[in-house]
Amino acid sequence: MTRSVYSHIREAWKNPEDGKVAQLQWERQQEWRDQGAIERIERPTRLDRARSLGYKAKQGIVLARVSVRKGGARKQRFTAGRRSTRQGVNRLSRRKNIQRIAEERSTRKFPNLRVLNSYWVGEDGSQKWYEVIMVDPNHPAIENDDDLNWIC
Repeated sequence: MTRSVYSHIREAWKNPEDGKVAQLQWERQQEWRDQGAIERIERPTRLDRARSLGYKAKQGIVLARVSVRKGGARKQRFTAGRRSTRQGVNRLSRRKNIQRIAEERSTRKFPNLRVLNSYWVGEDGSQKWYEVIMVDPNHPAIENDDDLNWIC
């Protein structure tokens, strides 16, 4: 049975630490670290995942790569006096996952767009990268698209 291009891409991304994807990721992440926290990109890094989440190569759809720090919540230490065990600074976690934080940050950067979906594209020791698919609800191409006009 013949397989589609998307199935080959999906198979390669199942274990991104092995094979060609690992080398590509190593090269890409060096560039991504020098870029800003939120970067608009032209094409998706993972075409199979983007298309399964609703991406189409048409006007009115924008992709952004967002980097978010890894780990739990960051909380400042109190200046007022108390025992260090009662400060409640370490080992805290937010009720929000990191992918949702990435979506919210991209919404702040592009206030006229709405988030359609997002997916993981990579991580290193200190940060994770997500690609966020965003839609312009006022664009005529989106208003006429039966799959996407619910967001208008």
